[in-house]
Amino acid sequence: MFKAKIKVTLKKSVSDPQGQTVLHALHTLGYQETQDVRIGKYFEVTVDSKDQPEAEKRIRGMCDQLLMNPVIEDYSVEVLKS
Repeated sequence: MFKAKIKVTLKKSVSDPQGQTVLHALHTLGYQETQDVRIGKYFEVTVDSKDQPEAEKRIRGMCDQLLMNPVIEDYSVEVLKS
């Protein structure tokens, strides 16, 4: 069994209106030192696979087909034996 930790973030060139709303709220609450906020997604996926390279290949397939939008998002994956 392998567990994947997947972080999905907007590409740097993509505007993040949700992040800007949170940034404004933080400033309103007195956290003026906050410079930028970017909102993303986090997934943990457990797969039953014969080895780590195969698990990583399957996880990347899941990301490419469903978990992220390649037009506006990037992702990183860490696959660990569980």
